[in-house]
Amino acid sequence: MNLASPAFQIIRILFLGIFSSILAIFLTPLLTHFLYKYRLGKQIREDKNTPVYISLHKKKEGTPTMGGILMWGSALIVTFLFFCFSKITNGFFGALNFLSRSQTWLPIGAMAGAAIVGLADDLLGIFHIGIKGGGLRVREKIIIYTSISLIGAWWFWAKLGRDAIYIPFYGEVSLGVWYILFFVFVLVATTLSMNETDGLDGLAGGVSLIGFVCLLIVAFSQGMYNLAAFLSVLIGTIVAFLWFNVYPARFFMGDTGAMALGITMGVVAMITDAVLFLPFFAFILVAESLSVIIQKIYKKIKRKKLFLSSPLHHHFEAKGWPETKVTMRFWLISGVVAAFGLALYFLDVFLV
Repeated sequence: MNLASPAFQIIRILFLGIFSSILAIFLTPLLTHFLYKYRLGKQIREDKNTPVYISLHKKKEGTPTMGGILMWGSALIVTFLFFCFSKITNGFFGALNFLSRSQTWLPIGAMAGAAIVGLADDLLGIFHIGIKGGGLRVREKIIIYTSISLIGAWWFWAKLGRDAIYIPFYGEVSLGVWYILFFVFVLVATTLSMNETDGLDGLAGGVSLIGFVCLLIVAFSQGMYNLAAFLSVLIGTIVAFLWFNVYPARFFMGDTGAMALGITMGVVAMITDAVLFLPFFAFILVAESLSVIIQKIYKKIKRKKLFLSSPLHHHFEAKGWPETKVTMRFWLISGVVAAFGLALYFLDVFLV
């Protein structure tokens, strides 16, 4: 078999995705036993500014959080495992290694860094450390996200020589040193948006699954097979996580999962030059963040709320929609808009 052929790459990508999913499912009992044994559950803070949220979600208090460890932890195990195989064999299993400087070092590094920060934030919240016992403040999170993003931006600009963004149906536009600021904006935005979306059982997992599938297709179409393989591994772990996270959730992904997924999505979008298609691939993330921004601006100007609660999923909950209905409808919307985004992407490929 030609190991460089697209046919083998498809087999490789599918195998890695299935393998990572099975591994994550087998690791789940160990993680859940640990989370339940040490009572590492979500804490719902009493806050007079969020009465709707508290009334809707107080019953979830105590459900284990930090389930995101299952996703990024399994992905790192698979990465390390097949990297080791590549050092001892040149056969099929050796060819499954996808660790490469140009394609996967940065997304894997960013994922791991953000995951550790998110894990620390989850622990601060669980043990009531921080402002009002709720962990890191939004301002502190933004500073940390920006710091991680600056490292990635420097890597792209200085090591990979990237200073341009691709505008669909037009071409590349050089930003010079401003590329660094654009890069940081994208990563901070995707990370915060994923954090905002992680509010209902299965919502962030399902939306991120759709977004990463789109990015995998884009990476494969560009011949970035190692990146596509890594995304397949991550998708496999998300599938396993969702199996246990759909309503009623056995555990939540927590900040350690949301931060890891958000920053990875942003990095991959930058690597593949698909960043301006990302609002289609991850439409719900955009809608959720916009709802929070609009709510804050409207309250400052009108002194009242536009939405019953924000982010947007809580607004529909407050209107009486069951949690499962909100989640599944958001999945459907995300899938349809993502498909439209893929159609635009390939139309751009054929026309430009």
